[in-house]
Amino acid sequence: MKSSWLDQQESRETSRKPFLLGALRYSAVELLISLILLIFLTPFFQDVPGGTFVDGVLMTVVFGSAVMAVGARRRTLILAIALAIPAVAGKWMHHLQPRLFPPPLFLVCAIIFLIFVIVHFLRFVLRTRRVNAEVLCASVSAYLMIGVLWAMAYRLAAVITPSAFVFNSAQASNGPMDGFTSFYFSFTTLTTVGYGDITPVSHVARMLSVMEAMTGTLYVAVLIARLVGLYSTQNASAQADDADPNAP
Repeated sequence: MKSSWLDQQESRETSRKPFLLGALRYSAVELLISLILLIFLTPFFQDVPGGTFVDGVLMTVVFGSAVMAVGARRRTLILAIALAIPAVAGKWMHHLQPRLFPPPLFLVCAIIFLIFVIVHFLRFVLRTRRVNAEVLCASVSAYLMIGVLWAMAYRLAAVITPSAFVFNSAQASNGPMDGFTSFYFSFTTLTTVGYGDITPVSHVARMLSVMEAMTGTLYVAVLIARLVGLYSTQNASAQADDADPNAP
């Protein structure tokens, strides 16, 4: 008996190499946990002695978790490690010798690595055929990493142009866009809240703010549409299997 066109298509899909996520039984769940720890613990350690050391440890954990989360294939794992090492090494070298290793060095490396991880996560979410906990954690992790990515970009813009941002509230800080301040401004812009206490004034800072607000809005809209579509198709297939008496 000849197989139907649908059976042939399903056979072709299953014969293709799947797009995997996670290496050595490491998933996006661990990365999501490390991102949450980074974002929520950073303000408590920013102004205490040794706070920069804790920040470096948290950032190293996040980058290591990201490497393991995207390194399901050997080639991807090697590329992720090659991109993460300069960012992590630059972070610690700047911590130990700030005059010899200025912030732009590790910020550029970190931005490149974060872009690589986010693109990999988005490919995974868009190519998946089923909605499960791994897909949801990957989606949330990608969203949080977008906020971290723009926080790095804001810090880089502030280092290159110290007057790129104007602070409308009283702040006693030598580096106003360092540490949690960059995370705060990034995520308020990503979620389009915008409290108005920090204002981008340079052309680069304004361009970054507009791009992040557009990215945050479009990401949520596209992600919800994608997940709802997958979930509806998944439920329809399950109901069809239940209704088919010949289904295995």
